[in-house]
Amino acid sequence: MEKMSKFCQSCGMPLAKDEQGSGTEADGSKSAKYCSHCYEHGAFKDPNMTMAEMQTLVDGKLREVGAGRIMRWFSKRMIPKLERWKS
Repeated sequence: MEKMSKFCQSCGMPLAKDEQGSGTEADGSKSAKYCSHCYEHGAFKDPNMTMAEMQTLVDGKLREVGAGRIMRWFSKRMIPKLERWKS
């Protein structure tokens, strides 16, 4: 079994904060890398999303929960380092 990531490797959300625990693989098992908001049944929910779109989405979600400017800046800078966006 793959080692569990602490953060979703698509959006950066702490997997411990995911209501579902994590996304799911094609066989129904829990994903070791991705949250339930990004990944389901072994595929990304929005496979055509760009990194810039993800950064905008994450920034908006963090604003909704009252995250400050520094936290939003840090999250935006972290996204390109996540496995989904490395290339």
